Order: sequence, then structure tokens, then C-alpha cells
Amino acid sequence: MTDSTDPMRVLVAAVELGGFTAAAERLELTPSAVSKIVARLEERLGVRLLKRTTRRIGLTPEGESYFAGAKFILAEIDEMEAAVGASSTHPKGLLRVNSGSVFATTQLMQKLPIFLDRYPDVSVSVDITDRIVDLQSERADLAIRAGPVGDTSLVVRKIADIERVICAAPSYLARHGTPRRPEDLAHHSCLLVADQPQLGRWPFRTESGITTVEVKGQATVAAADALVKLAIAGAGIVRLGDMIVAEAIQSGTLVPLLDEFNVVEPVPIAAVYPGGRHRSPKVRVFADFLIEQFRHAPWRIPRQR
Repeated sequence: MTDSTDPMRVLVAAVELGGFTAAAERLELTPSAVSKIVARLEERLGVRLLKRTTRRIGLTPEGESYFAGAKFILAEIDEMEAAVGASSTHPKGLLRVNSGSVFATTQLMQKLPIFLDRYPDVSVSVDITDRIVDLQSERADLAIRAGPVGDTSLVVRKIADIERVICAAPSYLARHGTPRRPEDLAHHSCLLVADQPQLGRWPFRTESGITTVEVKGQATVAAADALVKLAIAGAGIVRLGDMIVAEAIQSGTLVPLLDEFNVVEPVPIAAVYPGGRHRSPKVRVFADFLIEQFRHAPWRIPRQR
């Protein structure tokens, strides 16, 4: 049960309701008790938190800082208590998810309605960003990440793999011809991801083993989803994750190339979350849901041999 005499909670109630009398009614205390609790808090901190007038109370600069932090802490406490008290078969509350743009737009948004129907007491907030965020500072419950996860404090549950595919638009191949062997790429324009020079070295399987071909082209683009659009427009050849190019290949706007030589270099996608939250029902069931829906990599493109 929430402690109505907790100084932090009393101060927040007084500020939100605009006075000690209203706060006292909410907390089932007397106005004088509320006043004394706030006064003791100020004495302990050694600063004035409230500006008192005959009509209303306001916050001092120190009070504004304390109030913002107190609201955050109280929200975390309330959510934690709700999660601990909830049955593992009945998850509830707000679930904050962080996801890369490609997975969010091509996969997650299509399946999220199923999760929401299945767990009507869970609401989901999805933050879409391609930067690696600190989950605690961003207040995220779970992130969906591609590639290795270096933070050993996080729980990592693998969802599926992304495999790299080489492809180009039919319009580009009509103008420049179709490469039949890895060495043919020397005569082609290959589109690359900006600021990631390692992605310009494409590995191929040959009779003598794995050979790396360093490709070049006229254009680099920072975002992979934008690079796909450039390839569809016929600007060159790309080598990207199959999840990114699957829709274009299925529609025929991109054509797979050099499948018999290409080393797919699987990249894992995982659900990651702070270890301290692994017992939260809403986090656990969402991670389970991601694995259920995507473990067979529904974006997988059959390889041509």
C-alpha cells in the first residue's frame, strides 16, 4: 500500500493540486500534517522548495528540480509495484519499447495489433531510432537490436537472424549487364552505407575459399532504408539485410544477384532489457511474443542456386 505520509509523495500532491488542503484530502491527512511534512522535508534538504502565498503555492528553482525528479521516481515506484503485484498471466501497464527504424516499420508495426489484442491491459509506446540508447536513461523497458550486444548487464533473447543479400534493380541490370561472378563487380557501381567502410568489403565463397572483394560506387547513403530506394531507382548494386530488401525483391523491383557466391553473414536480432526487469510480466510476454512471431524470419528470401 502506498505511504500517504511519504514526503516526496506529499510534496508532489501539494504542487499538482495547488495547495495543502487539496493534497490533504487526496492523501487523507489534515492540512497541518501536510504542511509539517513539507516543512520537515525542506529542513532536511536545507532549501526552500515551495513559495507560499495566501492563495496558492508555487515552486522555487530548487523545488522545480526536486519536483521533476520526485515525479519520475514515484512513477517508477508505482510501476514496479504494479508489475510485482500483477499475475504472470495478466500483464498490465505501459511498456516502453525502443526499436531500429527498419524492424519497426517493416515488421513490428504489422504484428503489434496482435499483441495489443492479446494483452488488452498493456499499452505500448515505441521509440523508433537507429542509435544505440542507454535503456535506463531513456526509461525504455525493452529494446530490439541488431548485431552483438556488448552490455553484459542486459538480458539478451535472440529473435532471429538477418542475412545479407546482393541485389539490383532490373533497370540497372538492363543498362549495365548482370554480374555473373564476384570479379565482375569491378565494372559495376555498388551503393554503400556511409561511414561504414567495412560494409564495402563483400565476402564471397569461391573454389579457393572465402575471398573478399572491395567494391566501389558513385553514391553512399547514411540510412539503409534510403539506400534501398536508391537501388530501386536503378543507381547501382546493394548488399543489405534481407529484412530491408525483402519487399522489393518480392515485388520484383530488386533482383537477387550472385547468390551462389555470396556469404550471407548472419546478423542476430535480439530483444534486450535490463536484468532487474526480467521478472516484469509485460516485458517477458513481449519478448516471448517477438520470438513467436519472428523466429522463423518471415522476411527470409529463398536463395537461388
